[in-house]
Amino acid sequence: MQTKLDVEETVFPLAEVFTISRGSRTQARTVTVTLTQGAHIGQGECVPYARYGETVDSVIAQITSLSGALSEGLDRQGLQQALPAGAARNALDCAFWDLEAKIAGRRAFELAALAEPVPVQTAFTLSLDDPQVMREKAQRNAHRPLLKIKLGGEGDLERLEAVRVGAPRTAIIVDANEGWSAQTYADLAPELLRLGVTMVEQPLPAGEDDALADMDRPLPVCADESCHDRASLVSLRGKYDMVNIKLDKTGGLTEALELKEEATAGGLAIMVGCMVASSLAMAPAVLVAQGADIVDLDGPLLLAADQADPLLYDASGVHPPSQALWG
Repeated sequence: MQTKLDVEETVFPLAEVFTISRGSRTQARTVTVTLTQGAHIGQGECVPYARYGETVDSVIAQITSLSGALSEGLDRQGLQQALPAGAARNALDCAFWDLEAKIAGRRAFELAALAEPVPVQTAFTLSLDDPQVMREKAQRNAHRPLLKIKLGGEGDLERLEAVRVGAPRTAIIVDANEGWSAQTYADLAPELLRLGVTMVEQPLPAGEDDALADMDRPLPVCADESCHDRASLVSLRGKYDMVNIKLDKTGGLTEALELKEEATAGGLAIMVGCMVASSLAMAPAVLVAQGADIVDLDGPLLLAADQADPLLYDASGVHPPSQALWG
């Protein structure tokens, strides 16, 4: 049956300004794909990311370039070769999974031969700001089991000290977003341990991270910008202890599940993360997050408004999606 494609930009306002080492934003600009076969509809959402040379327009162009192939029978398996890993393939891949589940009358986890998913605890992200502001945010969120702290600039130690004062008993991980030098990491690592930080994410720029292979890593180091899909794994050996799997990097759920399996077999711990986006983007990632060492799927918690049928977040963590949302 012919598959009809619709694609559009969807903008979600953020609850507050979100800042990392590369800049600030007040909204999440996403791309939503809708695939229709007869009475069945599947959807997926992605976040074009400038760090990887993507824009909303370029991602929409990539997706619409396949409209003819979709009408001629392109399926999820063929999609893996039709587009490279990235946001465009992610939205289409996840829409295919949703559509396949609807057509089969089954859940996506069943189609993927996975166990039924359960709620998973997720980190909550505090964006880069002045130490006093970050302390106040930490105090407001000290009830959460895990805080992820965005760093990557001068004054990082003061920021982290302030967060620890604000949330003295909460577990903390930090994300430098490529914002440190090898010397900065070496200087900060003992302080991170002193303050109870349990993991540091992407301290050095991707492509400039060979220094990690020759350095002591007193706490686990996670590859984010340095890890996209399975092809990335060979370059991570000896430098990283963990990989951050994001569907917008892997190009969808299909590759994310393969990456998780291969990385685990290679002895790497697993983190499952996200861009700032709605529950539709998080939903398939909840499947990948099952059994992960660290989960960071708090995107919807950072929005001022979400989908009509959002994911449930409570004391148990983030729950699997309802059928009304995805999969």
